[in-house]
Amino acid sequence: MNVKTVLILLILALATIFALVCVLLTRGRAPSTCQHQTLAQEDTDDGQSLVFADLTPEEMAQVVRYLQGHLGVRLVDASRAKPSDNCIASVDVQVPAKAEVLRFLDGGGARPAREALAVLYFGDQPDPNVTEYVVGPLPTPVYHRDVTVQKYGGKVPYHRRPVTGKEYMDINALIHQELRKAPRFLAACCESDGTDLAILTTAPRGFKSGDRVTWFVLFHDVAGAGYYLSPVGLEVLVEHRDLHVSRWRLRQVFYNGQYFASTGDLEDAFVANLLEVVRIKKPQAEEVLGSMRPRHPPSSPGPLQYEPQGPRYSVRGNRVTFQGWSIAFGMNPNSGPRLFDIRYRGERIVYELSLQEALALYGSNCPGGMSTRYLDGSFGIGRFAYELVRGLDCPYTATYMDRHYLAESDTPKTNQNSLCIFEHDAALPLRRHFSDSQSLYYGGLRKNTLVIRAISTLINYDYVWDFMFHGSGDVEVRVHATGYISSSFLHGRGTDYGNRVGPHTLGTMHIHHIHYKVDLDVDGQLNSLETQDMGYELVKDPWSMQNTIERPYLRRERLEREDEAAFPLNTPMPRYLSFASPKTNKWGHQRSYRIQVTSFAGEHLPTSNPMERSISWGRYQLAVTRRKEEEPTSTSIYNQNDPWTPTVAFADFIDNETITNEDLVAWISVGFLHVPRAEDVPNTVTVGNDVGFFLRPYNYFNEDPSADSPDSVYFSSEQDAGVCGVNPLACLPPAAACAPHLPPFRYGGFFNL
Repeated sequence: MNVKTVLILLILALATIFALVCVLLTRGRAPSTCQHQTLAQEDTDDGQSLVFADLTPEEMAQVVRYLQGHLGVRLVDASRAKPSDNCIASVDVQVPAKAEVLRFLDGGGARPAREALAVLYFGDQPDPNVTEYVVGPLPTPVYHRDVTVQKYGGKVPYHRRPVTGKEYMDINALIHQELRKAPRFLAACCESDGTDLAILTTAPRGFKSGDRVTWFVLFHDVAGAGYYLSPVGLEVLVEHRDLHVSRWRLRQVFYNGQYFASTGDLEDAFVANLLEVVRIKKPQAEEVLGSMRPRHPPSSPGPLQYEPQGPRYSVRGNRVTFQGWSIAFGMNPNSGPRLFDIRYRGERIVYELSLQEALALYGSNCPGGMSTRYLDGSFGIGRFAYELVRGLDCPYTATYMDRHYLAESDTPKTNQNSLCIFEHDAALPLRRHFSDSQSLYYGGLRKNTLVIRAISTLINYDYVWDFMFHGSGDVEVRVHATGYISSSFLHGRGTDYGNRVGPHTLGTMHIHHIHYKVDLDVDGQLNSLETQDMGYELVKDPWSMQNTIERPYLRRERLEREDEAAFPLNTPMPRYLSFASPKTNKWGHQRSYRIQVTSFAGEHLPTSNPMERSISWGRYQLAVTRRKEEEPTSTSIYNQNDPWTPTVAFADFIDNETITNEDLVAWISVGFLHVPRAEDVPNTVTVGNDVGFFLRPYNYFNEDPSADSPDSVYFSSEQDAGVCGVNPLACLPPAAACAPHLPPFRYGGFFNL
């Protein structure tokens, strides 16, 4: 064989190898497999959902400019305002009345005027007060009207206003000034001069209306770790009601079970050797209890969720659509996530689904811990929903949305990427069956869910707020608690109130109670409340009359009045409770949606307690009332600092009105008891710390609507399940070759605090 022949054969061999490689690399990958799909046009909204949209930064700025020019008083930027100043505390959207909105959405009526709700603190007046104005129309306001008396029946007293960041700064300065009077004590107890101690507020602030006196708890502050687990045993009581900061006073001091009139008295007791001092070394970063720094180098990456052909949902403005679902979403800076106009297959199911309040109530033998009843709405559940970490807080490829707010500043702020939307594969069948008798087949459907999520950091706790929409027409609402436990200094009989979780740290027991508003409109606005449960009846066997049988039967009841539909905690509630339309499905049953609650809430507070009315929504696991425009929320941001005379008392909503064929609202409480354990260090896991509820179709459809899902899988014993045309799961191997284009990881959550 000559050289020329060898070269020709070699070239042919290389060409053959190259062709085979190309075939192998492209096998099963049609050119269109990895192309992003074009979603069928589901959303015929045409911008209508903007009637619910949060304010834009430009609209907020316009409201501020209007108020500065039209109120006739000097307004100081809230970020530097003293209590004796006037300032704009917050600006949010004023959602129009429901009747106006429905005329616009459903009746072809005019678009309601776009308005803002502005909250102002008037400290520079003979009668200091909090006033709320509706300002409009946006984007160019020309009017404002005072709605305070209309909403609350009178003026809002000035002492009820939430504490601002500037007020906390002034309190901290006072505390540090007072700590300088006990230098030898601080050096002995804490290896500190006081300037490196973290200060944590408690709430409420006193024992009666008009009080503004707060316990503050001191901790070792270690950079890069949660200080909440490092109490030093020192707590101080500050009186800060006076409008003049110079008149604020430190009223009491607590240390290791003893009370003193001042830090000077504490220092004197220490010098006189009359004080039992627990000497705590200042913790180092590598030793601190609350460190979340990784202890080992990264391992191999875990599973990655992605969409081979791009998202199967669509987000336009403030509305998301997904496989028949359509939801308008937003964020209240105080109360947190809010959804409106939730529709499935074009029919409205829920007009409003919104978080109302989150209560955390503690027990301890230290004054700060034992007096703490945080109402997180007054701090800002939505305002403190910070940027989400891509790939951990939400899937890496989720859609991330910015949220804007104006609070304690004349300048709007943006929490970028603070709300995420994604399709979630639960790795669980939504439904399935393997038939092993008669005909042989398999049928099923994956449980893929649309998720809308935000996470709020409220001092030590992080709450994960999830709203999930299933292909079966079910809505699932769930909250997970994580973050750091709050703690007290361990002394005396501290373990009567929790567990020891560190050398001097008591993990204090507490309850979490979360409240939601659900304005269901099931096949129209007018609904009734129907209940069903099981009973037993003793009957003779029809085929054997000498014998009897205990036969289950369905006990049905319609609840006629609000008092019947308010179910106190820890009392039996019918297991099936539904909002029912007068209209029926094809089988003759009323079209309904069932409320199914998953909760472990105990008593929120004895009703004899003087502040209980401020959280009286916590009395009920579920209460159903007639919807009223003048009852938009179950609580108020003003309840935290005056719980003894609540601005809004939910118990007053329940006044035994008829609830048959009316526009109804369900108010749902969920919660759990948390007794911290050693495993809550460094911080609390989400496992087992979640509660929520479902809204489930009950005879609303004629069959399970997921039967129409294009994701359904079916193959029989007579088919080749490995063929893509027979079984869509067989199409996954080539689809899996469509590696996602992941954006580079970025995080800016620290830049807008």
